[in-house]
Amino acid sequence: MGAYPVLLLASVLFVGSNAQCCNKNLIPDLSFKVSGSLMTFPCDSTKNIYINAGRYVPQNVIATRMQIYKENAIVALPRYKHGVPFTLARFSLKNKGCKAPLEPFPCWSLQEEGNCEAMQNVVDIVADGNDILWVLDIGITNTLEQPVRRCAPKLFAIKLDSGNVVNILDLTPFASAESRLQTLAIDYAPDGRAFAYISDAGTGSIIVYDIVAKSGYKVVLPESILGNTPVKDVLYMALTRQPCGNVLYFTYLSSPRLYSIKSSLLQTGKASGSIVDLGLKPQGQPIVLLGTDNGAALFFRYKGESDIYIWNSATPFKCENFLLVQNGGECRLPTQVVPGYKQLMWAIESNFHDFIVGTDGCMGPSVAVHPLIKTE
Repeated sequence: MGAYPVLLLASVLFVGSNAQCCNKNLIPDLSFKVSGSLMTFPCDSTKNIYINAGRYVPQNVIATRMQIYKENAIVALPRYKHGVPFTLARFSLKNKGCKAPLEPFPCWSLQEEGNCEAMQNVVDIVADGNDILWVLDIGITNTLEQPVRRCAPKLFAIKLDSGNVVNILDLTPFASAESRLQTLAIDYAPDGRAFAYISDAGTGSIIVYDIVAKSGYKVVLPESILGNTPVKDVLYMALTRQPCGNVLYFTYLSSPRLYSIKSSLLQTGKASGSIVDLGLKPQGQPIVLLGTDNGAALFFRYKGESDIYIWNSATPFKCENFLLVQNGGECRLPTQVVPGYKQLMWAIESNFHDFIVGTDGCMGPSVAVHPLIKTE
C-alpha cells in the first residue's frame, strides 16, 4: 500500500479555523462539547441524591476514549476521581448545537459503583465489525485520588444495537497487584475466533485472551524492551489491518522505540522471539498512539503536542512517511482518533494533562469531539 486509504483522504476537512472552541469551528453541526455538567439522570430526585452524597461531581468527569456506532458516539468516562455517576456513556452526533448531553450506556443498572455485576472503571472501549462493544473495566476506582479496589477486572461485551450484555470475562487470572491494565484491541482469527489484547503497563506485558475458549496467556515483554524504557508509564497499542495480516503496534510512552508483532503469532502462542523493533521514534521523542482507520493507517501525536500525524504502517517507520493531518490548538490534546459517522475520521481531545494535576479550573476538564480538521 503506497497510498493512504481513500476513506482517510476523503475525511480530512480543510478549513480556516483554529478549532480550539466549539463556537469557533466552521463545522459547528459536527463539533461537540462533552461535559460532566451535561449528564442525564433518571429524574431530578436521583440527581439530587447523587449530588448530596458526593457521587456526582461534574468537574471530576472526563471522557478519554471513544467509539462510534451509526450516529452515536460512545465514550469512556474513567472513574479517576470520585463523583463520576456513570463510567460509559453515549451521545448523538445528530444533536444540533455544540453541547452533547451524556446518557449512561447501555443502562443505569450497569453503572453502580461497588456492584460487581456492574462496570466500575471503564478505561478503554473497542467496537468490532460484529457490532459488539468490548469494554475494559479495571475494577479499581478513584485511581488519581485514593484508589479503591471495588471488583475484579473484567471485559464486557455489549451488543451495540440492543444494549444487551452478551459476555462478561473475568481477567483476574491475568492481573496482579502490580498490574495496570490500560489499552484494549480486539482481533479476529481467520476461523472467526475473537481475541482480546490488553496492555499491562505495570507488569510489562500484553494479555492475549481467546474469548471463545475463555483462556489466554501473558506475553512478557523482553528485557531488551523493558531495559530501554525509563518508566513503565503508559503502554499504548494499536491494531492495524494489512493485506499480509493484522499487526499489533505497541510502545511505552517513555520508550524511545516502537515495536510490533503479527497478531497471528499472538493467537497461536508463538509470540516468543517474534517482536519486531521498528526503530527509534523521531529524535527519540515520546509519541502517543491515537488509533487507526481500521486499515493500515496509524494516527499518533508527540507527547505534549496537539498536532495529529498519520503513518501508513505498510511503509518504513520514518519521518518522511509521516503526514500531518490536523494542526492542533493550544488548550487540548487528542486522546483518540476513530472512524465513524458520515465516513469521517473523528478525534476526541481534552486538557487531560491539566485534569491529572488539578489545574483544569473550577469548571472541570474541557473535552471536544469533532472530525479531523486540517487548519491552515
